[in-house]
This record gives sequence, C-alpha cells and structure tokens, in this order.
Amino acid sequence: MTAVRGIRGATTVEVDDPEGIVDATGEMLSALIEANGIDPEQVAGAWFTTSPDLHSEFPAVAARRLGWVDVPLICGQEMDVPYANTRSIPRCVRVLILVNTERSQREVHHVYLRGARAIKEELERARSGRLPEPATAVHGPRPSEVH
Repeated sequence: MTAVRGIRGATTVEVDDPEGIVDATGEMLSALIEANGIDPEQVAGAWFTTSPDLHSEFPAVAARRLGWVDVPLICGQEMDVPYANTRSIPRCVRVLILVNTERSQREVHHVYLRGARAIKEELERARSGRLPEPATAVHGPRPSEVH
C-alpha cells in the first residue's frame, strides 16, 4: 500500500557561506536518496529549515541542482528557543521530505550527518524513554523550580 511518509535529514556547515550550505545540503539529500531509493516523482514536497545563524542561501537550491525542478520546496528557519541550547545545533540545515512510498514508517531511513548526528542520539534517547526536559522560558523558571 502506498502511503505518504516523512523522511528526515540534517547536516551542519562550518560557516554561513552560500556554497557551503548548498554543498552540505546536496550531500545530505544524496544520502537520503540512496538510503531510501527516492525518485523525485514520488516526492510530494520538501521543507528545509536552517538554524538562525544561517541565512546566506536557501538550502532548496541543492534540491534544484539535483533535478528536483517540479517538486514543491520551501525554506524557513528553526525556532530560536531560549535556554534550549543543549538541544540546539549551530549552523544546521534540516529537511523533511514527504514521499509517496510502499515502505512502512519503520523502513524509512533518516540521515544525520556531521554535527547533526546529535539529533539521532537525542531520538535514540527518546525511544528508550529518556525524553528531553522542556526549555526554560526567558521570563521565568521552569515549573519544577517554582516552590
């Protein structure tokens, strides 16, 4: 049965540089294509985000260079959550690709490269029941800190 599945990927770049962003994103997309047998005809759309410290180029340029000219693409920035810096990854490009596929959710392979491997580690902790604590708001303490 064909279903729409979300495939996640993330990578990092050394500096906020247009070619660096496009190259790293292209590497990540190529790894996702290989790991999941993605054909652009099966892609319903892709949503790219960058950490707030990246703004010199749209990561979707890499998908266009790979021939994804008819695939709907959009770019945005990740939330800049105060006090969540233990879970934030600097100079990070992320993607969520929506693909029509026969694969089950468990058969989908997400790819985390370079400094973004920390995302995979956090997901593995979450799967084992060790969920992250909510971030502390800028204007006050965590609820557990109120007496």
